[in-house]
Amino acid sequence: MKNSLIIAGKELAAFFVQPVAYVVMSVFLLLGGFFFFALLRRFDLVLQIYAAMQNPQVLEHLNLNSWVIEPMLHNLSIVLVILVPAITMRSFAEEKRTGTYELLLTAPIRTGEIVAGKFIAAALFVLIMIGLAAMFPLILILFGNPEIGVAFSGYLGLSFLAVGFVAVGLFTSSVTQNQIIAAISCFGVLLMLYVISWPAESGGAAFAGLLRYISLPEHFSRMVSGIIDTKDIVYFLSLIFVALFLTQRSVESARWR
Repeated sequence: MKNSLIIAGKELAAFFVQPVAYVVMSVFLLLGGFFFFALLRRFDLVLQIYAAMQNPQVLEHLNLNSWVIEPMLHNLSIVLVILVPAITMRSFAEEKRTGTYELLLTAPIRTGEIVAGKFIAAALFVLIMIGLAAMFPLILILFGNPEIGVAFSGYLGLSFLAVGFVAVGLFTSSVTQNQIIAAISCFGVLLMLYVISWPAESGGAAFAGLLRYISLPEHFSRMVSGIIDTKDIVYFLSLIFVALFLTQRSVESARWR
């Protein structure tokens, strides 16, 4: 574990000396701010319209969680599909390109420690981004009355989603030495996990159930709506485990080549 933490510290420091990291973080927060204020403005307009119509029954069903926080988190999840590949693409591919991959593999550390160290660093980076984006619900808490538990569940879901994306990105980076190929491959896999449930309606019940279980939005949406189910947590943990296992096998195969 000590070796993994050393690698994680080195990788995390490397993120902040690369301009890509600052660009990714800035884009994520700027888009998050745009979504937040646009959705908040729409909520305010709808509130004014129904208040003018003097329709208290509708006003009771208008809340900040369903009109602002939930759609913002769904939008941010799509942004992560695009940005996480840019974060993880250099993890192994850059090592291969610069020739330091061989030195890393011949060092007296296990491949699992190498993978764990790089995973911890990239996961911490995306969690820092999500932590900074938590300022948006904090603004609502200071000036409004959102349901804190539902907002927490949504951000927990976004965190699980982002860490799962990181694990997939490490795998695609481990199978190539070209960063662009690694990023595009990661984007393709994540996009497939997003749209895989689309043909579910045309299949049988068992087939449709399988596609919905594999689909990322199915699990993420429940957490965003405030439902923390062990089934959804197990799904995200399984995605992370499988992706990291494949990454470890990919790195291990390179060591013995």
